[in-house]
Amino acid sequence: MKSHKISECGWLPTATHCSSQHFNQRPPDSEISLLVIHNISLPPGQFGGRFINDLFSGCLDCSYHPYFGQLKGLEVSAHFMIDREGTLTQYVSTDQRAWHAGLSSFEGIDNCNDYAIGIELEGTDTASYTDAQYTALVSLTQHLQQKYPLITKQRITGHSDIAPGRKTDPGSAFDWLRYKSAL
Repeated sequence: MKSHKISECGWLPTATHCSSQHFNQRPPDSEISLLVIHNISLPPGQFGGRFINDLFSGCLDCSYHPYFGQLKGLEVSAHFMIDREGTLTQYVSTDQRAWHAGLSSFEGIDNCNDYAIGIELEGTDTASYTDAQYTALVSLTQHLQQKYPLITKQRITGHSDIAPGRKTDPGSAFDWLRYKSAL
């Protein structure tokens, strides 16, 4: 029987694992203390399919769709992604530094990737997220908070908040009140 807790090496056994090569070591004295919520859909506004997994694992066929041309050479990942059905995929160990935040700052501390965990929700800024996604996100967040107690409700933020003017996700469709009151 698989455990529902994050393992000592930073993997959630109940998640589907799709390893990414887009990560590195966290700085030695960094403490995981921030959770960043993102959204993604590939192609934009289209849900389902393999393209997010392909992007995060470094094998996206950029000739498959016209939009993908601008992603050529992009090295990006997240720790987790929750699809529209609530299925959870993990790409990078939580102990490692996934490349999800880019140029970012939270409460005056730059380089959020150093101390953050990134969760992607399959979606767009304006399309409502599904009940299954909220359920999975709350459960995952609670597991993360158990393992990393510095991740408090006040240290859960959107990509738009750590990269203002550059990023807009998770967007106006994300119900922060619903999410945080369920924690």
